[in-house]
Amino acid sequence: MKKIVIAAGTGFLGEVLVRYFKSKAETIVILTRGKSKTENNIQFVHWDAKTIGDWVITLENADVLINMTGKSVDCRYTQKNKDLILNSRVASTAILGEAVNMCKNPPKTWLNSSTATIYRHSLDKEMNETDGEIGSGFSVDVATSWEKTFFNQQTLKTRKIALRTSIVLGKKGGAFPPILRLTKIGLGGKQGPGDQKLSWIHEVDFARSVEFIINNSHIKDVINIVALKPSTNLVFMNTLNKIVKNPIAIPIPKPILELGARIIRTDTELILKSRNVIPSKLIDNGFQFLYPDLELALISLT
Repeated sequence: MKKIVIAAGTGFLGEVLVRYFKSKAETIVILTRGKSKTENNIQFVHWDAKTIGDWVITLENADVLINMTGKSVDCRYTQKNKDLILNSRVASTAILGEAVNMCKNPPKTWLNSSTATIYRHSLDKEMNETDGEIGSGFSVDVATSWEKTFFNQQTLKTRKIALRTSIVLGKKGGAFPPILRLTKIGLGGKQGPGDQKLSWIHEVDFARSVEFIINNSHIKDVINIVALKPSTNLVFMNTLNKIVKNPIAIPIPKPILELGARIIRTDTELILKSRNVIPSKLIDNGFQFLYPDLELALISLT
C-alpha cells in the first residue's frame, strides 16, 4: 500500500496498527491532536476531530482511512463523560465523511472503529454479524449512533466497514497490562460471577484482520473483530494464573468490584457484561488466526 491514514493513531489500537503497517506502507499519516511532525515514513498531522482543516488533503489518494477516534470508555459514566464518549465518536466520524466527499480521489476503503459491546449481554447465544441481537443501555446507544453516523455518510467511491472490535490483548496498552499486574499480586480470581463471556483478540490478529479486510474488497458493512471462541471471565483468569504460576487468586465479588470501580473512576460494565461474540465473517472469508487459542495468546504477552 502507498498510503494509510489513521485518525487517532497515537492511542493503544492506533499504535498497534502503526507498528504492524509501518513496514508495509510507503506512508502512514496519523491525524492527531498533537503537533504536526514527520518521523521516517510516518507523518503526524494536527486536527481537532471536529472541523475541516488542512488535514483534509492527506486523504487524497489514500489506500485506506482508519478511524480510531473516541474518548476512552475506561471512566466513570458521569453525564459529562457520557457526552464526551458519544460526541467524540460521532463528531469525528461525521467530519471524516465530509472530508472524504471533498476529495477528488478519496480513500478506497474506510474502516471505522465500532465495538462488540453493541450486542446484548448473553450467556448462551453466540452473536455473529447476521443474527446477533443488539442490546440496550448507554454503551449500546453509543455504538448504534456511531455506526448510524458512519453508514449515513454517502461515499460512493469509498467502501465502508465498521469494525465491531472486542477486547484487544496487547503488551503495551489496553486492558491486559493492569489485569496482569493484579494477577501477579494475587488479585487474579474471577470477577463477579465469573460466567460472563469474554470475547477477545490478540493485538497481532487485530492488525492482521484489518489488513485482511483491506485486501478483500468484497467485505463490507459490519464485521466482528474477535477470536474464534469467547472465553469466560473465570477461564480467562484461571488460565492467566496458570501461566504466571501464581498460587493465590482472590476472587472479587460484584459489590467489591463496584466499590473499586468508584475508587479508580471506571465502570463495572467493562468487566461484568457478557460479550458472547464470534467472528463469522472472518471465518467465512478464510481468515486464519495466529492466536486462536487463549492460553497461547496469553503466553505470548507475558
